[in-house]
Amino acid sequence: MATLILRGEWIKNWEKSGKHEFVQLCKELTEKTDHGSEIKDIQAALYELCWQVVQGNLKLDLASSVLGDMMELRDDMPSILADVFSILDLETGALEEKNKRDHYTQLVGACLFFVPEAILKERLDPETLESLGLIKQAHQFNQKIVKIKTKLFYKQQKFNLLREENEGYAKLITELGQDLSGNITSHLVLESIKSLIGCFNLDPNRVLDIILEVYESRSDQDEFFLSLIKSYMCEPLTLCHILGFKFKFYQEPNEETPKSLYHIAAALLHHNLIELEDLYVHLMPPDAAIVEEHKRDISEAKQIARKLVMVVLPSEKNEDKDKEKEKEEEKNEQPPDNQKLGLLEALLRIGDWHHAQSIMDQMPSFYATSHKAIALALCQLVHLTVEPLYKRAGVPKGAKGCVLHPLRNKRAPRPAEIFEDLRRDTFSMLCYLGPHLSHDPILFAKIVRLGKGFMKEYQSDGRPDVKDKLETLLSCFLSIADQVLLPSLSLMECNACMSEELWGLFKLFPYQHRYRLYGQWKNETYSSHPLLVKVKAQTVERAKYIMKRLTKENVKQSGRQIGKLSHSNPTILFDYMLSQIQWYDNLIVPVVDSLKYLTSLNYDVLAYCIIEALANPEKEKMKHDDTTISSWLQSLASLCGAVFRKYPIELAGLLQYVTNQLKAGKSFDLLILKEVVQKMAGIEITDEMTSEQLEAMTGGEQLKAEGGYFGQIRNTKKSSQRLKDALLDHELALPLCLLMAQQRNGVVFLEGGEKHLKLVGHLYDQCHDTLVQFGGFLASNLSTEDYIKRVPSIDILCNQFHTPHDAAFFLSRPMYAHQILSKYDELKKAEKGNRQQQKVQKYVAACEQVMTPVHEAVVSLHPARVWDDLRPQFYATFWSLTMYDLAVPHSAYDREVNKLKVQIKAIEENPEIPLNKKKKEKERCTALQEKLQEEEKKQLEHVSRVLHRLKLEKDNWLLAKSTKNETITKFLQLCLFPRCIFSSIDAVYCARFVEMVHQQKAPNFCTLLCYDRVFSAIIYTVASCTENESHRYGRFLCCMLETVTRWHSDRAIYEKECGNYPGFLTIFRATGFDGGNKVDQLDYENFRHVVHKWHYMLTKASVHCLETGDYTHIRNILIVLTKILPCYPKVLNLGQALECRVHKICLEEKDKRPDLYALAMGYSGRLKSQKVHMVPENEFHHKEQPARSATPANQQNGPGSTGKPATGMGKTEEGTSEEGDRGKDKSQGTTKPVNKANSAAAKVTTSNGNGALNSTKAVKERDDKEKSGKEKKDKKEKTPGSTPETKAENRREKQRDERAGKEERAAREGKEKTPKADREKVKAEEKNSKDDKAKAGNGEPMEPSRERDAIKESKSKEKGDRSTAAGSIKSPVPRSESAESERDHKRRKLDSHSSPSHSSSVKDNNNEPKESTSKHHVNYNSVARSKSREREMEKKDSENTQGRSKEKKEEKDRKERKRDHAVNDREASQESKRRKDENGTNSSKNSKSASPSCDSPLSAEKEKSKRSKSSSKEKGESVKPERTSSGGKKESRHDKEKSEKKEKRDSSGGKEEKKHHKSSDKHR
Repeated sequence: MATLILRGEWIKNWEKSGKHEFVQLCKELTEKTDHGSEIKDIQAALYELCWQVVQGNLKLDLASSVLGDMMELRDDMPSILADVFSILDLETGALEEKNKRDHYTQLVGACLFFVPEAILKERLDPETLESLGLIKQAHQFNQKIVKIKTKLFYKQQKFNLLREENEGYAKLITELGQDLSGNITSHLVLESIKSLIGCFNLDPNRVLDIILEVYESRSDQDEFFLSLIKSYMCEPLTLCHILGFKFKFYQEPNEETPKSLYHIAAALLHHNLIELEDLYVHLMPPDAAIVEEHKRDISEAKQIARKLVMVVLPSEKNEDKDKEKEKEEEKNEQPPDNQKLGLLEALLRIGDWHHAQSIMDQMPSFYATSHKAIALALCQLVHLTVEPLYKRAGVPKGAKGCVLHPLRNKRAPRPAEIFEDLRRDTFSMLCYLGPHLSHDPILFAKIVRLGKGFMKEYQSDGRPDVKDKLETLLSCFLSIADQVLLPSLSLMECNACMSEELWGLFKLFPYQHRYRLYGQWKNETYSSHPLLVKVKAQTVERAKYIMKRLTKENVKQSGRQIGKLSHSNPTILFDYMLSQIQWYDNLIVPVVDSLKYLTSLNYDVLAYCIIEALANPEKEKMKHDDTTISSWLQSLASLCGAVFRKYPIELAGLLQYVTNQLKAGKSFDLLILKEVVQKMAGIEITDEMTSEQLEAMTGGEQLKAEGGYFGQIRNTKKSSQRLKDALLDHELALPLCLLMAQQRNGVVFLEGGEKHLKLVGHLYDQCHDTLVQFGGFLASNLSTEDYIKRVPSIDILCNQFHTPHDAAFFLSRPMYAHQILSKYDELKKAEKGNRQQQKVQKYVAACEQVMTPVHEAVVSLHPARVWDDLRPQFYATFWSLTMYDLAVPHSAYDREVNKLKVQIKAIEENPEIPLNKKKKEKERCTALQEKLQEEEKKQLEHVSRVLHRLKLEKDNWLLAKSTKNETITKFLQLCLFPRCIFSSIDAVYCARFVEMVHQQKAPNFCTLLCYDRVFSAIIYTVASCTENESHRYGRFLCCMLETVTRWHSDRAIYEKECGNYPGFLTIFRATGFDGGNKVDQLDYENFRHVVHKWHYMLTKASVHCLETGDYTHIRNILIVLTKILPCYPKVLNLGQALECRVHKICLEEKDKRPDLYALAMGYSGRLKSQKVHMVPENEFHHKEQPARSATPANQQNGPGSTGKPATGMGKTEEGTSEEGDRGKDKSQGTTKPVNKANSAAAKVTTSNGNGALNSTKAVKERDDKEKSGKEKKDKKEKTPGSTPETKAENRREKQRDERAGKEERAAREGKEKTPKADREKVKAEEKNSKDDKAKAGNGEPMEPSRERDAIKESKSKEKGDRSTAAGSIKSPVPRSESAESERDHKRRKLDSHSSPSHSSSVKDNNNEPKESTSKHHVNYNSVARSKSREREMEKKDSENTQGRSKEKKEEKDRKERKRDHAVNDREASQESKRRKDENGTNSSKNSKSASPSCDSPLSAEKEKSKRSKSSSKEKGESVKPERTSSGGKKESRHDKEKSEKKEKRDSSGGKEEKKHHKSSDKHR
């Protein structure tokens, strides 16, 4: 009040202006009306003035005159001034300055004229009054005051008490107890009571007490007694004290307060005759004790829960029992009633919600309603409140409902007529009830039905003005569901009907609301109340009991127990069950079967619990090794698939969860989607499909379902429909596809940074497989309209949504097929023509209409230069077709039809099946059979139409403005490679498409180049694949090889399918094809050379990948090799090379990487089983040289040899180029091994694809090299250890010897079955001498030094048989030594001829005529016997000639070795060349034609070959004969010396040695 402080200027100039200002201020203050605050302001102003006088700043007379003037302003001004004086009295009395006290007394004395004495006596201190002279003595005055107070307040008036004169009270009781049914009113009775009090001098308070006693005994007469008390009573506090006294009487232990007392207290409160605050203090127990009791209850409940969860030992159990007994004994002495709860119940019974709410607010939440009586009373009140609305909006049709009598109390809550009224009181009542609504299931059902009624209104009423109110009501209902309905359900005993009733409401909420409610229920509700804490613990204990005993055998009994437990507490039960499933995946099947007794609500809760378990942030989704997905996630995914398929659970939440995870860039949870689609739609994704399944997958839907999957998944119609509806209703179909397509690269580039490469590959595969599976599901289940409406055009998919092209076409492909078919049907209907030609034309027209916009759209996907070679039409055609369009799988259809026929037969023959069931099953099988046959017919027509369309299109497919090579590059890059690894069927499709383009004779498409590029450069492709992509890539290569193998197998097939086709032109012009020029076509024999080159390139790439040591390379190449096993390897030495490397992998990886070890072992076993189908190289392609004696060298070099494939190309480039290159290298003095990798096909197809197949050029180059090689050999022939020269010479000798040997054997076998060994030896020697002469005649002198070298080498080889030196690790072929060469040669012949074909997939594949094949096959035993006899004869000869001279023996041995060496040296030289090629590097001369993928391992191969050579000495003595070193390898001087020393032993020990090798051969 700074404004009211008297300013110093006013006091100084008091008389001039200060007085006037002060009076003016006081007038303003009195005129102000501010609810009493003006009195305070006036008091403050007067106080300031008086204080200035006390201080001595203002004269007394001036102040008193002003105060006198002030009295006129207000009537109560004297009283206000007296208050100021009383304050100053206290203040000045405490001051030490005497003068100030004097000033004060003088001021009061001056004011006595206008302040009455009575007021001052009332308010001032007796001493002050004495000093003023208002009283005589202060002491006497004080005594008088005490006496008066005692008389007033403490002296009792002698009223008539009950014991003194009871007649008055008797009459009073009679008056109150009379019959009140007549015209007796409370007013009449009150008059009687008054007269009784006056007559008998009764105590009014006692009378009031008696009125209350009578009211208590006649509590039904509320109206009469309440009006009587109201008119009788004057002071509410008096009534409250009397009631409080009554309550206090019952507050002793073991006392029970009567309900009637609670009733009258409640009635008095309800009619506001007393205040709750006044009565509440008289009730027991105090609030603090109630809070304490509540806390104690919660802690006890938690302890019980802990005990139920813990494992308790027997000794502890006994102690616990003793403690419980003590507690029970203590409880025997019951505490007094809780009077507050009793009053609360009474209030609720009469409908006084306002006061009841006030009492409840004083207590902990749900404490009051945890007492059943109160809960039931409140439930009854809610019943009455909602009854009118329930009858209008909640009663189901046909239900009668019970009649409820409303309260007569007009002050009770008003009943609700509309939903808005529920907000007034009903919702708050229900919230106070909480979980204890469980006491009244009928009310529970009513509230739920009201909720259903409201939701119908909410969903139908779209008015904007009402929307806000409805939204508020919706949130209220959700709160009631959260706080009341679900907790109450938990406390209900196994009430399935309530659960179903509640689902009726919940299913109207969106799943987001439901799941939030379940989350609150599971994670928060159970900790809010002691009862719920106990219930949770009991549920967990029971769940453990059931789960321990759950097996496949007792599913039904356990399922019922699970059902009962789940009706009330599903969240707790499922949480425990899911935790068990995450640990033990073998529980999945019995758990899924046991869930059949659940309610609809429980299924929905289960879906939520699964999602919550999946999203658990505390669980790692990877195993600790960071290479695989955690088993708990895999178990949950399996459970999802099984549960969602079997039971009608809403999928939206789960699908949205997966979508959200993908949005967040997490692809682990795609596992769930994969499982759900697989189980619900029956669409499997596996790269382990058998060829039969894959074939079935290229047919129609029925064939796919019957023969395309591992498990026959039937009855998926309903479940796939549910999945489809969930996807369409929540618009998740396309978003999921696009997110998966984008996430494939996200896995690698966004997720993959810190993850293990193996895991990244696994996640990529999972993402890709799920996309393929999901896309397949949409394509087969969505209607044409739905699909077209949802999938945008290809350019929008790729450019706007950044979908990879392969995925974009995958999604669009079904749309094109749908559109073409619908357009085709339209055209057929518009113009009816039955002829096939007309139908085909309409189909072509339909294709053009649908695909033309696609052709325009794809132009934007790639740069303009791409379309210089490929036409958009070709690109779109490739990507839009499927295997269904290219071929009809007749065998698959036949297979499935035959199965059904067998089934029908089995059904007919089975006597156990009842007749009606037999009939049904037969009908089912017959219907399926008809469907399949119809489908096959339909597909046949479709394929013919498609092929006709392609025939018309083909001329515009490829422009080839640049080279054909560039065209093929773009085709591979943009079409073939991306699609062949997309899915298994696409892999097959790519191979068949290439074959189809070839067969259609598409201009500018070089089939040869295409195959060459595919087979020649697989290292990088294989290395960049994931595991599943390797399976698909392997399948693609296998299909490509199948085609090549078929052409390779038979000249007739080749001539028919390739002979005059533009794809096999050897001159790669930019455009054009002259079909008449036969010279430009690749002939059959040259094609076989090319195929051999492809096989060789595959071997080289495989060996490189196996030797990198990199996990991905090894795994992928093993997968690819396993896939192509039916078609590769077909050549024996290549197969041995692979076998050697794979064996090495097995040894190295056994303890390091078990998964690679398993793959390698699997492949190794299968490779060995394929060995019988492998053929020697000379049988795979023609390698024979023309005899030099017959044809002079100058004639062979002539151009005339070009037209003769058997002679011109018969001598392979491998032989000649290797000779020439080796000779050159020797002449330059280098010891570097020469790589002969690029054999026949090195010259057949060069890397730029131009003019490589001209056989004339090839022959000329070869002969030039051969000449130069011979000249250089002559110069270097005396060099020690010159194995290349001796090998070249021996190889030529061997080829001649082998031909002669064959002729001799054939003649000999015709004459006798057991030929003489000596005769054979003589013939071989004669033949050798003739060959030497022929050579000399041809200008190739046979020098003694060369002969010595050959002898030395043969000796070292014989020694190698015994010491068994290990071959180089790099060697592709582990070769036998020359001592075994003859036996090996025969064994190989047997391998090549023992079966009609050397390929498991292609028949009649032998290069020799069938007669010779059978002849060899039949005579094999006789040949083997003759061989054994030869050996016996040799032994006898050696024994007979022991006494002969040493020189003769040595000469004979040398001749034998020479013969043995000559017979089989051809094979040895071939294999040594292969090894050299693997160990060495490509020579600069041949490097042009090598593919890039073959250059990468060269440096490593050099190093390894050097190491292997240096270590061959150490290994020589330890390795078994089966793994022998090659004869063609350069031998060390030490080895040669050893061989010479052991030369003598060779002849005598020949027999044992041969036996040993024979046994090892058999063993092998």
